[in-house]
Amino acid sequence: MIELITSTDFDRLFNIEQQAHITPWSKGTLLNNQGERYLNLKLSIDGKIIAFAICQTILDEATLFNIAVDPAYQGKGYGKQLLQGLIEKLNEKNIATIWLEVRESNQTAQHLYTTMGFNEVTVRKNYYPKPNGERENAIVMALYL
Repeated sequence: MIELITSTDFDRLFNIEQQAHITPWSKGTLLNNQGERYLNLKLSIDGKIIAFAICQTILDEATLFNIAVDPAYQGKGYGKQLLQGLIEKLNEKNIATIWLEVRESNQTAQHLYTTMGFNEVTVRKNYYPKPNGERENAIVMALYL
C-alpha cells in the first residue's frame, strides 16, 4: 500500500535510511524535508513500511530528494512500484518535470530511472560524499510528464 508519510513513521524511515544508503541522512534531515511543498510517500506491506520517497514540489516541477527501500526487500520491484505511484500522484498535481540526482556508481538506481523514462541531463562533479572522505559525481536526470 502506498500512502502519505505521517509523523509516526520517522523512526522506521530513519532505520531504512541508515541501512539503505552509503551516506544516510540524519533524522533531522528527514524531519526537515516535510511540509506543504512536499509529496512524501511510504510503501507498506502487511502494515510494515519497507520503502519511502521524499519529493519536493515547486510550481510545476518536482525534485525527488530521497528514495530508499529496506535492503531486505530490495530487488523485488518495490522501488519501481513506489516510484510509479509517486509519478502518478505528481502527474495528478500537474507537475511537468521530475528531477533527481543519483550517484554515478549506483547503476541499479540509474537502470530503474531509465526504465521509468528518466533521461540523463548533466553531471554534477564531486557532488556526493563518500565514507572515505572522497567525493563522487551525481548524474542529474529528468522525467518530462
